[in-house]
Amino acid sequence: MDLVNIAHDLTGLTVPVLALFAFTLPLLAKLFGEKRFPAIYALIAMIFAAISSTIIFIGSRINDNPIFYKFGGWPPPLGIVYEVDGFNATLALFTAWIMLLISIYSIWYGRHLDEPEWYYILLIGLNAGMLGCLYTGDVFNLFVMLEVLGISAYALVAYHKNKHEALEASMKYAIIGATATTIYFIGLVVIYSVYGSLNMADLAVKNYYLYQAQRSGVTLFSQMITAIGASSLLAISLALWVFTYKSALFPNHFWLPDAHPEAPTPVSAALSGLVVNIGVYATVRFLYTIFGPLSPLELYYREIVLIVILILGFLGGLVGALLMIAQKDIKRLLAYSTVSHIGLIYMAASIGFVTNKPEAVILGLTAMIYHIINHGLGKALLFMASGVFIDAAGTRNMDEMRGVGRLYPITSLAFIIGFLSMMGLIPFAGFFSKLLMYQAFIEAGLLLPALAIIVISAISVLGYAKAMYAIVFSSMNKKYEKIPLKGINYMLLLMAIALIALGVLYPFIKDTLYGIVLQYLTPNRIMYYRFLMR
Repeated sequence: MDLVNIAHDLTGLTVPVLALFAFTLPLLAKLFGEKRFPAIYALIAMIFAAISSTIIFIGSRINDNPIFYKFGGWPPPLGIVYEVDGFNATLALFTAWIMLLISIYSIWYGRHLDEPEWYYILLIGLNAGMLGCLYTGDVFNLFVMLEVLGISAYALVAYHKNKHEALEASMKYAIIGATATTIYFIGLVVIYSVYGSLNMADLAVKNYYLYQAQRSGVTLFSQMITAIGASSLLAISLALWVFTYKSALFPNHFWLPDAHPEAPTPVSAALSGLVVNIGVYATVRFLYTIFGPLSPLELYYREIVLIVILILGFLGGLVGALLMIAQKDIKRLLAYSTVSHIGLIYMAASIGFVTNKPEAVILGLTAMIYHIINHGLGKALLFMASGVFIDAAGTRNMDEMRGVGRLYPITSLAFIIGFLSMMGLIPFAGFFSKLLMYQAFIEAGLLLPALAIIVISAISVLGYAKAMYAIVFSSMNKKYEKIPLKGINYMLLLMAIALIALGVLYPFIKDTLYGIVLQYLTPNRIMYYRFLMR
């Protein structure tokens, strides 16, 4: 069996096997009765997911066409399918490996976990939900996976159930989140009533034929497609509200500054570094794959939709950067940093709707994927490093944490590198993805969005500098507890080195991501879908 066939089988097995790991953990934990068993068992599950996603990624790069896995053997669009191409394979690879690092960090964090089996069940469920959202080729199955992801996230935020702040944050997150997924389901009803299908590839192909029919100029087709375009706009509007909520795009960011700080530190790293990316991915999948440039939506409202997202991205980037400056809680500062960076990512994602220059569109989407990776790695690193300092100081208030970083030089070095990458300084990864965004907007002839990236980055420096000065460079104003790190500081240092490597390897990474965008997020993709649907 060659690697592509193995990748094909793993595409269908990865998420169900992770679910099996989660469901069997409580029983096995009771049988073995070992306190450390849940952590070891979860680590095995995360290793499986990381290796599996790596094989799937390699298989997707070897194969000329997307990997198409039919559950139960049902032909599309009748059955649920998982579809893997370079775009979602890259994000899934990144997600699985960061979740492995978070799982390792959770072992060190274990002294704060009074019921570890339930924590690790939810952590595995979170990973399964994210990978399911990324791999699925069906918009209804995306709804199911969003629910799996959401339930795991809501419960993890409330894990420290004796803290009323955690319960309040979780309730806010869960109530609006449940409302959001219900709204998305209504959007699916509209899509199915119009197209008679929920398969992403089938929807893309039908939209392509409708677009060609509209261009033929036949009056009957024009009237029918006008109605379809209006229905598509309604469905897109409902779905995008949900996706922007899940990714905390302004003004739907209101839940994040409470939820992320109150969650256990490893969970904060997952939420800010990975979970918010799912909303971005779903937005791009809807607006570039399903309702892309060759769809009825293009003829009516597509540009307006993404011009709005460009504006909201700018406002999110600016508001997040400004609110960072006012924070005293290190985890809230990092949460607002996520709001700011998600704004930048959405700005890059919107470029296909404010210009008709193909090179600018490809550069913008390349920058988007690159920044998702750079931000996710950097934010996971910063939350985990902050967790060390919070444990030592016994507080999240930066005024009461002054100089605590002096006790942990390796962790502090990783902490500083993470912030320098977030700022966008050379030679760190964050600089090059922001540079690519800037170049994309300049290529499109859009000077104001290009300048906005510089302004947002400059303002955010004030918040990052505040955190670094308080925790690392200030003199200690009290005696802190020296806690054992058990090697976790070296893992954080490796993550920091990875941020440097992602910058140093910029030419190679840019070319790789550029090829993925060119192949899978342009109108040429329709030809692949027509092949798959035969």
